[in-house]
Amino acid sequence: MAMSKQQRAAVVAILVAGLLGGAAILFSGKGGSAAGEAGHEHAGHGDEDAHGKADEKAASHGSASAPAASPQAEGKPHLIALTPAQIGQAGIGLATAGPAPLRGSVDFPGEIRFNDDRTAHVVPRVAGVAQSVPAKLGEQVGKGQVLAVLASTALAEQRSEQLAAQKREALARATYAREKTLWQEKISAEQDYQQARTALEEAQIAVQNARQKLTAIGATENAGQGKGGGLNQFALRAPFAGIIVEKHLSLGEAVKEDASVFTISDLSSVWAEFVVSARDLDQVRVGESVTVRSSASDTQAEGKVSYVGALLGEQTRTAKARVTLANPGMAWRPGLFVTVSVLGAPAQVPVTVAADAVQQVDGQSVVFVAVPGGFAVQPVKTGRTGGKLVEITEGLQQGARYAAANSFILKSELGKSSAGHEH
Repeated sequence: MAMSKQQRAAVVAILVAGLLGGAAILFSGKGGSAAGEAGHEHAGHGDEDAHGKADEKAASHGSASAPAASPQAEGKPHLIALTPAQIGQAGIGLATAGPAPLRGSVDFPGEIRFNDDRTAHVVPRVAGVAQSVPAKLGEQVGKGQVLAVLASTALAEQRSEQLAAQKREALARATYAREKTLWQEKISAEQDYQQARTALEEAQIAVQNARQKLTAIGATENAGQGKGGGLNQFALRAPFAGIIVEKHLSLGEAVKEDASVFTISDLSSVWAEFVVSARDLDQVRVGESVTVRSSASDTQAEGKVSYVGALLGEQTRTAKARVTLANPGMAWRPGLFVTVSVLGAPAQVPVTVAADAVQQVDGQSVVFVAVPGGFAVQPVKTGRTGGKLVEITEGLQQGARYAAANSFILKSELGKSSAGHEH
C-alpha cells in the first residue's frame, strides 16, 4: 500500500523521537560522571560561580564524615594592631634595648628573725613570788620600766646583810676617829689606833661587798619598793626599750632565780637569716650587697651580709648567713618568709630590657616590639637579672624599640585576640 508524503513524514518524526528518548535513557544510566565532566568543561569555559555552587551541593549530599573547609593558617595572632592614640591612652611606654652594666644575683630563701643582739630573756635572778605583774604581752616598754614585783626571802637576807655592814662601818668609823685623836694626843698607844683603822677598812669592805651583791641582781640598796614596801620586795625591770614578745609570769606565781619570765626584743633592728650551700659560698661574703624581698608583699630593702657561718652543718652541709636590717616601721616581722638576693660584681651586658617588659605567653618569655601599626610578639631568651633590668641573650637586637611600661596590657589584648580567633 503506498503511503502519502504526510504519512511518511509522521513515521520519520516518530522514529526520531524514539531514538532521542533511548539516548537520554542510556546516558542517565551511566551515572553522574559524564554529567560532572560536562559540567566541569562548561564551568571551565566561563561559569566558575556555578561550579562552586555545584560543589557545595554535591558536598551536602556526600558523606557526613567529610571535613569542612578550614582556613589556610590557624594559630594565635602575632601582631597587635594599635594606633598611636590608643598607645598613648593605654599608657604604654616605649624604650630602646641596649647595653647596660648589670649585676647578677643569686636568690636564697630566708626568714626574718629577732636580732639576738637586741633581744633579752629577762630572769629575776632571785627566787620569789610575784606580787604584781603590770607588764602585758606585746606592750612597748622603756628602759628601766617595772615589769613585775616579787617578794623574795633571799633578797631580804641580802638587804639585812647590807644594813648590818653599814652599822658596823659606822661604829668602826667612830672608834677609829676616837683612837686617832687619843693617839695624836699621846694618850693611847699607836697599836690601838692601828687596830681601829684596820677594823674600819674591814667594815668598809663588808659594806661594799653587800652593795655589789644587790647590784648584781638589779636590786636597789634602799629597803622596800615604795610606800608599804619591805626588805623582801624586788622590782624586775626592762634592761632596754623594746616589745614584750614572750611572758611566762602570772600574779602569785613562784619563780626560780634562773627562770625566763619575759622576752623583750628591740624590733627596730631584725635579722634576715638564710642558708648557703657549699657551692654558693664563694658568692656570699661578709659585706656583699643584698636585696631582701618579702614573700607576702612588695616590701623590699637593701642591706649587706653581716655574718656567714664558718662551719657547715653536719647533716645539711650548709652554712648560716644573715643580713641585719633596720626596721623603723615594723614592716619586717619575725617569722616572715623572704627572698635574699645576693648581688654579684657588675658586668657590661650587650642587650638589656626593662624587667617589666618581659611577659610569659604559653610558658615562653616574650617582648612586645614596636612595629608600624602596633606591636609584634617577639619570643626571647633571658639571662641575668639585676634590679630593674633583664639580660636578653637571644631574640632581640640592640636598638629595638619595645613596650617597657604597662606591657601587660598588650598581653591582655593578645589573649583577647586569640580567644576571638578560636571562635
